Amino acid sequence: MSTRLPIVKVKTFEKLLFHLGFETKHRSGSHVFYRHTDGRYTTLPHHGNQDIGRSLTRQILREIEITPEQLINLLKEL
Repeated sequence: MSTRLPIVKVKTFEKLLFHLGFETKHRSGSHVFYRHTDGRYTTLPHHGNQDIGRSLTRQILREIEITPEQLINLLKEL
């Protein structure tokens, strides 16, 4: 049985990325690009502090190579 992904706000996800060692690479309109020193990268939409949907959250998790369980544990640490 898979873990149900939480709904996460953009600012919370951004804090999580910084906690994992990602840095802001550049901004294009309302999207911010983040890169890790090991080559992983992802993009977050910044349309205010809106919620990120589960499908986009799943895509970002694939890009930054962490599991839903790891996301839940990291959110508890923040």
